Amino acid sequence: MSPEFVISLAEKGVYTTLIISGPLLLLALVVGLIVSVFQATTQIQEQTLAFVPKIIAVLVGLIFFGPWMLTHMLSYAHDIFGNLNRFVG
Repeated sequence: MSPEFVISLAEKGVYTTLIISGPLLLLALVVGLIVSVFQATTQIQEQTLAFVPKIIAVLVGLIFFGPWMLTHMLSYAHDIFGNLNRFVG
């Protein structure tokens, strides 16, 4: 394996990680912002109010984005094993 190949594989891994985690992180960010605005306007300072909606939103996001995320992960794993087979075999 050449150093360029390893760097390319690592770059694809980082890109895949960002693409897969992006929608869930964005969803948690939006829900957290909405909850923060709600807490600021009502002056409710309950700590669990900040976490429970984000957890629920991420779980719902996993239900909707799960198949797409799995497809991306399987595609990346297939690329890794395909390239590994080329170098080992």
